[in-house]
Amino acid sequence: MNLRLDGRLALVTGGTGAIGSAISTRLASMGARVIAVCLPAEQAAAEMLQADWQAQGLTVDIAAFDVADPDATEAGLHAVADLHGDIDILINCAGITRDAPLKRMTVQQWQQVLRVNLDSMFNTSRVLAEPMAARGWGRIVNISSVNGQKGQFGQTNYAAAKAGVHGFTMALALEVARKGVTVNTVAPGYIDSPMIRAVPEAIRTDILRGIPAGRYGTPDDIAAAVGFLCSDAAAYINGVQLPVNGAMYLSA
Repeated sequence: MNLRLDGRLALVTGGTGAIGSAISTRLASMGARVIAVCLPAEQAAAEMLQADWQAQGLTVDIAAFDVADPDATEAGLHAVADLHGDIDILINCAGITRDAPLKRMTVQQWQQVLRVNLDSMFNTSRVLAEPMAARGWGRIVNISSVNGQKGQFGQTNYAAAKAGVHGFTMALALEVARKGVTVNTVAPGYIDSPMIRAVPEAIRTDILRGIPAGRYGTPDDIAAAVGFLCSDAAAYINGVQLPVNGAMYLSA
C-alpha cells in the first residue's frame, strides 16, 4: 500500500488554520511539497508557522491570496505554478462561520460564508482540475462538515455551503474520473480548534454528550483521512464523502 506522495506538489487553502495546518503537516510528512495558502493579512503569522515546519524538516511554503476572490485566486495559482511547478493535489479547506438564526441573518453574513466556504472551491478547482486531468493524475479533497449533512441551528449559511461542497465533489468526480483524478469530500465532526472553543461552555458540554466517541476530534484526525485520500492507495475511491465525526452522525 503506497501512502507516499514523493514528488507531488500539494496546495492547501486555509492551510495555516487549525485543520489546514495539520493537513499541510501530514502531506509534507508523506513526502509532498506543500503550498499553504493564507489571506494576505495573515502572511506574517503564516511565515512564523512556516519556520516551525522548516525546523521539522518539512517542505511547506506560503502563498497569500484570497481564495474567495476568483481573479486573485487565478493569479495566485498561476504564480504558484510558475514558482513551484504543476499542482498535483488540491485541498479546499478554507472556511469561516457567521452564525445567526435565519430571521436575524444579514445578507452579508450569508454571502460571506458562501463565498469563502463554497465559491472558493469553484475558484481553485476550475483552474486546477483540467491540468490535472491532462497530466493523468490528480487529487482534490474538499472539506465539508457534519453540519452540512445534518444541519445545525443558526447555521443555514454554513450548512448550505457545506452541503454544496459534496454536491460539487460528486459532479466533478464524474467529469474527471476517467482521467486519473479523484475528487472526494471529508466531513469533519466537531474538532478541538479555536472555532469550537469560541462556543459557550454550556453548548460545548451538550455537543460533547452527543459524540459517542466521548471526545472532540483533533485536526490530526482530519489530516489522516485527507492524507489517505491523496495517496495511490485510494486511487479507486472517487466521489465519496468520508465522515470523520466519532459516530456523532451516521450515514449509509
